Amino acid sequence: MSSEIMVQANNITKFYGEYPAISNVSFTANKGEIIGFLGPNGSGKTTTMRILTGYMPASSGDATIAGYDVANQSLEAKQHVGYLPENAPLYTDMKVNEYLTFTGKIRGMTKTAIKSRLDEIIEICRLQEYRNTIIGKLSKGFRQRVGIAQAIIHQPDVLILDEPTIGIDPIQVVETRSLIKEIGGDSTIILSSHILPEVSAICERVIIINDGEIVAVDSPENLSNRLEATERIRIEALGKTSDMVSVFRNNPSVQDVNFETLDDGKIIFDIISKGGLEIRSELAKSVIDNGWSLYNLQAVSLSLEDIFLRLTTNEEEIFEEKK
Repeated sequence: MSSEIMVQANNITKFYGEYPAISNVSFTANKGEIIGFLGPNGSGKTTTMRILTGYMPASSGDATIAGYDVANQSLEAKQHVGYLPENAPLYTDMKVNEYLTFTGKIRGMTKTAIKSRLDEIIEICRLQEYRNTIIGKLSKGFRQRVGIAQAIIHQPDVLILDEPTIGIDPIQVVETRSLIKEIGGDSTIILSSHILPEVSAICERVIIINDGEIVAVDSPENLSNRLEATERIRIEALGKTSDMVSVFRNNPSVQDVNFETLDDGKIIFDIISKGGLEIRSELAKSVIDNGWSLYNLQAVSLSLEDIFLRLTTNEEEIFEEKK
């Protein structure tokens, strides 16, 4: 992958009235990179996307696309970016061919370039059977493909996708993810989502945003390694729940305890140790000494979902959700 920077955001802040939707958002995206922009609903993902595409101005800070300032060199920047908003901008009374030809024209493409590119993107987006179909008659999944096609018709250096798989069925989700990965070889892609498996399946690097501020930027693997400084242990045991919770929580090496009760009465505990301490033998001894039945005990790697929760939710909220 090239180290050429295609997207750069520098301390972007956006106020709606007195409310800061995003605050000092900064990151870069390199040529050919697929980045997941991950956060809960209302965290500032869409606002950031709209600023990067020139759809709205920032209150402060600046951003560049392929070296062009999105505010002061708007037309030049837009020539290098393709954008699929959450609700695809489709004219549902037009045929697929007509609509894509129209979007090529407003992108400033010549008739020859449009004709050549049209066949190519129809094939890339697997729309061969529907090129003469009225868009309004297509399923949501195929409309989404048309939305991606309009975003890439001018072969942009940067492709920005806002929640591209929302509202489509599971089979279409898999197909859309595959399509995005194929496109990623040619374009830098920033993919916004609140769906964790989507980011894990597609993205090489993750930007996690919460309450308008970036809380982490790294690969999913590195994020997991960074948070593994607090080891996570899973225990499956049988005993009196309140006594077990009390013993585990009173252990000075334990940072947090979450649990759930299974249908057969067994309890699954997720225990986080302080400072990466190895406490498995200590926990096993506690279970045995108290006469409880121990069925399983193992160290568990943090998933992207765990990381997401740890970075965007305080420990009390997590515990309340799992009680």
